[in-house]
Amino acid sequence: MIINAGAARLGLFAVITLAFAAFGWAVRGVTRSGAVAGAIVCFALLAGAGWTGFAGLCTVFTLTWAATRFGYARKQRLGTAEARSGRTASQVIANLGVATICAVALSLKQDLRIFVALGAALAEAAADTVSSEIGQAIGGTPRLITQWAHVPPGTDGAVTVAGTAAGIGAAVIVGGVFVFGTPFGWHEFIVCASAGIAGTLADSLLGATLERRGLIDNNTVNFLSTLVASSLAFLIV
Repeated sequence: MIINAGAARLGLFAVITLAFAAFGWAVRGVTRSGAVAGAIVCFALLAGAGWTGFAGLCTVFTLTWAATRFGYARKQRLGTAEARSGRTASQVIANLGVATICAVALSLKQDLRIFVALGAALAEAAADTVSSEIGQAIGGTPRLITQWAHVPPGTDGAVTVAGTAAGIGAAVIVGGVFVFGTPFGWHEFIVCASAGIAGTLADSLLGATLERRGLIDNNTVNFLSTLVASSLAFLIV
């Protein structure tokens, strides 16, 4: 009976995963390769973090999909718009790989610190994309975070007030999702959202320094930023 129940649970997760991946591809949130990568992420989050992990993933997808399409015409004129086909597998892994690792760790050991680290990684992934996309759409002329000089939209390490505010809001929303159905309290929520915001700051700093010098690419920046967020959350909570 236990084996049958476990098999049924995994079967349900597989069906949900396929539906999620197909939906993401249908609305052009991801390419075909991105859908495959997203399916792996989705299944891992369901298996390791349950319905709350899945809800967090859906929230990240919704926020980033909407932000990417907001002001799309202006982004096209600026030459900063994402491809209409959606994000590729490498982009999905860069943004959600750390959260997936946390989910796998949770499936092996239920630990509140890992749960908060997972939430922080997702919060950073949402905040980073939302801040960038909203900033390019309505943020005006951005400033380089290291020198505070005006730079063209889309410059690595550039920030705007509107984009930063939107990113903070995204991190708070994702952190709030984890309050429901988990052991999260106010302390864990604050750590999760704050670590996500700190990770976004790290993203801008890495972009303005190492990425601008050609030492690392954007995918590496995104992966390292989510790693910073999750590590901070794990250590602080």
